[in-house]
Amino acid sequence: MATVKPFRGIRPPKNLVTEVASRPYDVLNSDEARAEAEGNPKSLYHIIKPEIDFEVGTDEHDSRVYDRAVANFKAFQKNGWLVQDDKDHYYIYAQTMNGRTQYGIVVAAYVDDYMSGKIKKHELTRRDKEEDRMKHVRINNANIEPVFFAFPDNEVLENIIRKVTTGEPEYDFVAPDGFGHHFWVIDDEEINKAITAEFAKIPYLYIADGHHRSAAAALVGNEKAKQNPNHRGDEEYNYFLAVCFPASHLSIIDYNRVVKDLNGLTPEQFLARLDENFIVEDKGVEEYRPNALHNFSLYLGGHWYSLTAREGRYNDSDPIGVLDVTISSDLILRDILGITDLRSDKRIDFVGGIRGLGELKRRVDSGEMAVALALYPVSMKQLMDIADSGNIMPPKTTWFEPKLRSGLVIHSLE
Repeated sequence: MATVKPFRGIRPPKNLVTEVASRPYDVLNSDEARAEAEGNPKSLYHIIKPEIDFEVGTDEHDSRVYDRAVANFKAFQKNGWLVQDDKDHYYIYAQTMNGRTQYGIVVAAYVDDYMSGKIKKHELTRRDKEEDRMKHVRINNANIEPVFFAFPDNEVLENIIRKVTTGEPEYDFVAPDGFGHHFWVIDDEEINKAITAEFAKIPYLYIADGHHRSAAAALVGNEKAKQNPNHRGDEEYNYFLAVCFPASHLSIIDYNRVVKDLNGLTPEQFLARLDENFIVEDKGVEEYRPNALHNFSLYLGGHWYSLTAREGRYNDSDPIGVLDVTISSDLILRDILGITDLRSDKRIDFVGGIRGLGELKRRVDSGEMAVALALYPVSMKQLMDIADSGNIMPPKTTWFEPKLRSGLVIHSLE
């Protein structure tokens, strides 16, 4: 059963939250972070992407960069831009996109739950990315950014969320990307006890987004436990920062593919090869979006096409075989275009659905790419089924939006 606890969050004063809060470290590059933080010494990018404080081109893995993260984190606290709460709290964090709001509970999640598999993964992690985030957690002795968890719907926790959010939020703002962020501090001991008790009845938590951050946070906590000769198990380093959303609140959007060439085929030959496994329909120049599982959208030579996988070309009883990302990876990318490793092949790139189909069209029309493929989004049920079965999704399968804003609350390991 899931173990969570309240914690003494480190967070910005109400009047500074919009200056401090930032996008997560992994959704933008150093140049973009430098531009967003320009003229704002309070931006969290100075802690999560501190290479922006050095000359352009400085390696983000340079030891000076990690040291600067620590110095900036300390300075933020000294300057009163980040202040630690005087007692343990849970928090509610809600996000609004396109008129729809999802509500999560901010908790300190248990390292042992990650190590034992009670916190379930659906993606592989890369060791170099884990190592980078581990250094960041280790050197700051804090989880600066939260991870994004889902849990099976729970009526007691829903009622708590409803009750807390009738009150005035501590933070309430619209970020530059147009998404709303709303944050409540729970200051009621009975509610805290109820949240802890209710999570203890939930068998598993699921990583929705932030596999590298989860792995890094848990591995550092585990490392600290082994290094402490007087380890008891209740130290703060046994926990890490997470925002937990009821599964029904979340929606996954499409994660699409663009490919540089047709592997030596002409467009006509490529379409003929597709016809072996798909019903191919030319939809003309108007944007075409996939409308159901096993239906794909293809953009090639100024035209949009509908591709519907033919019967028998996929396995609906296999949690991985049923995924459109598997069907397209096997029958199009591998068998026709010769792309076997989605993680390392330089001929393919991935475009989050938040950018729209227009971005796929733009990249093909510019000549940078030869063909684009749009997929029908994975469901939360599929994600949880795969995690439950112990399987791993193919790379670049899920895209969650909106992303969690970083800097609303930080968890210290001390």
